[in-house]
This record gives sequence, C-alpha cells and structure tokens, in this order.
Amino acid sequence: MNFIKTGFLPAAILAVGIGGASACELAEGSVRILSNDFPALQAVTGAAAACATGGATVTANLTTEHRNIQVAALTADPAEYTSAVVSNSSLVPLLTDGLVRPLDDLIAAHGAGVSPNQKIMIDGRTMAIAFMANAQHLYYRRDILEAAGLEVPTTYEEVLAAAEAIRDQGLMEFPLGGTFKAGWNLAQEFVNMYLGHGGAFFEPGSAAPAINNAQGVAALEMMKALTAYMNPDFLTYDSNALQAEFEAGNVALANFWGSRAGGVTDAEGATPEIAAAIGFAAAPTVAGGTTPASTLWWDGFTIATNIPDVDAEASFVAMVHGASTEVANANPNAAVWLIDGYTPGDAAVGVLATAQKGTSPYPMLPYMSLMHTALGTEIVEFLQGSETAEQALSDVEASYRAAAREAGFLN
Repeated sequence: MNFIKTGFLPAAILAVGIGGASACELAEGSVRILSNDFPALQAVTGAAAACATGGATVTANLTTEHRNIQVAALTADPAEYTSAVVSNSSLVPLLTDGLVRPLDDLIAAHGAGVSPNQKIMIDGRTMAIAFMANAQHLYYRRDILEAAGLEVPTTYEEVLAAAEAIRDQGLMEFPLGGTFKAGWNLAQEFVNMYLGHGGAFFEPGSAAPAINNAQGVAALEMMKALTAYMNPDFLTYDSNALQAEFEAGNVALANFWGSRAGGVTDAEGATPEIAAAIGFAAAPTVAGGTTPASTLWWDGFTIATNIPDVDAEASFVAMVHGASTEVANANPNAAVWLIDGYTPGDAAVGVLATAQKGTSPYPMLPYMSLMHTALGTEIVEFLQGSETAEQALSDVEASYRAAAREAGFLN
C-alpha cells in the first residue's frame, strides 16, 4: 500500500478546512459515530447530532477504547458504526482491512468546502477528512518557574535542570508529569523522544525494525531520567490522569496533548489561579537536535465500507456539519481546527509552535502499529530498573518481528 503525504503543513494550519453551513437537514439515514472522547470531538459529534431531522437518526459512542473496538465494529456487515473518527495511526488498520470507503464521490456531491489539504490521500483516493491538528507540547506553570528563577525550557536537558531546581527549592517534590501509562501512551512517549534524537524505526524500504541503536538507547535513558521527577506511579498516568494533576496544581512541566489545553485552562477543573498560571510552548528538543521531540497528528472522519449508501451519504453530511466554522469558533480552545475561517485561541499556541519548528507527522505505515504495541509492552521493565536499555530494545524488536511475521510484513 502506497501511503501518500497528506499535505499537512504548518503553514496550512490556519487557513484550510471545511466551511460549515448553519443548517443541516437529513430526511433519512442512520448515522452512527465512533470516536475518542475529548472536548473537541464532543463538539464535533454534538453538532453532527443536530442533523437528526425527519426520519434520520444520529448517535455517537465517544470512548477512549475506540482503537480497540473499531476494526471489529467496522468488520461487521452491516458495520456497527457508519463513521469512525481516526488519527494518523488509527486509520491504518481500517485501510489495511478495507473497512473505510473512498470519499471522492461524497466530496463532489456534498463537500464543496473541503480543502485539498484536508484530504487524506491513499493511492490517489481520499480516505479521510482531517478537521483538527494535534501534538504533544510543553505545558508549564508560570508561577512555579518564576518562583524558581527559571526561563521556559526549550530542551529536555533544560527540563531536567528545571525539575531539579524546583525540587531543590522545595516548590514541588514531583514537578514533572507525563503520559507514561504502560501501553499505547508509553509507546507514544518513546516515539516522540526517538524522533527527537533523529532515529528511524525501520530499515530503509523495509518493515525490518531498526531501533536497537544509539538513538534508541539515548531516548530510553532520557525518558528514565525524566521519571525521577515524576510521581512514582508514572506508569499509570494517561491523559485523563495528567490533566487532573495539572488542574490540582501538582505538576509544573509536562509534554502534553494540545487537545487538552482548553480543558486545563477552563473554569471547570482547575482553580482560576492555577488555570491562569498554565502556559504553552513548543515541545522541547533533545540531544542538540533542532526538531521538537514530538509528532504531528491530525484527527478526521472516515465513512465505513459495510453500510448502505444512504447511511454513508447521511454520515458524510452530518460529519461535515459537525466540523464546521461555527463549531470551531464556538470552541476555539478545544483544538487547533483545520477549518476555514477559524481564529485560533490562546490554547493553540503550543501546537502551532511545535508544527512551525518542523515536527514530523506520526509515521503512517501499515506495520507501525505493531511497533507501537511492542514498545508499549517491552520498555516497561527498563523504566522499572530490571533491564538494560539494550535488552529492552532487543525485546521490542523480537516482539515486533513475531507480530510482523504473523501479519505478513516480514518473512
């Protein structure tokens, strides 16, 4: 499968997208949406639900388990869901199994406002429509840094020095946070750090793994150094837990998802004093590199293959309405919207800064998900201190090779 570049460029972030009509009327069709659960997607699916008029129905299942259920749900015939909201990585298994349909005919009929830069093109066909950008970037507490006499860190080496200073001055015992929960989250932290060190995951032109090297060891060692300043339960922290830690005032620095920026600065979780003290910056670089140790992501929608055409058409119309200019500007801090006419809010600063520094997109390769899974399992023992970095990376490659052989990517 030939994965084409999507045209997701930093310069395009402010000026591409779906122009949304203010009205949406569906006389027929069943729209059933599966997506992750965070504020931006709550806004999109909520607006899509407004299209349920006449004989049409719109339902949504927003769950953090969406990745684990999407393939089985869309394999059914008819599919359990008519539209799956996906990202760089979660689209790949749906493509591999032919579970989402090309959208070009639907765009021609109902997508006059869809920009070419939003079209996720695979082998010359549009397979998804991106509507928001995301990246992990630096969150920091202005008041804590000021009290410690520190500038905002721009490198991970400076992050470590800042954490040491904050602890030494008695301001916080565990000043760093991270989404280091064993599994997908932990693997993503390695992906970020490894790319920041200039690493490549596979041998050129091959599915053979290539992470047991100096860059891989350095990435793991930096991750472990960071954990020394985190809560000892760091292997249990996902995005929900880290957001709660920020809102509670328990952490001062973290590389965290841009899609959570609005949540940590609104009036619902943190006290006004804490929310007002949280700032955003580009993801740090590492080891003298110039590219932030992060990855660029897009989120967008697909339309299932195994559904009637009437449901596919209704789902496309509803999702275009959900990803409208009105929705974006009503929720400016929920995401960096890839929507024409969107005016970025203050919470978009970190994602934009990270993108503008040349951060790489997450690899859209059919076997990257197998590498990601192996990483999330096999590097745990290193962080717990029971394996060397070299042994952990050897275990990752062995686990990945076994899965890649079973999937037919390696002989």
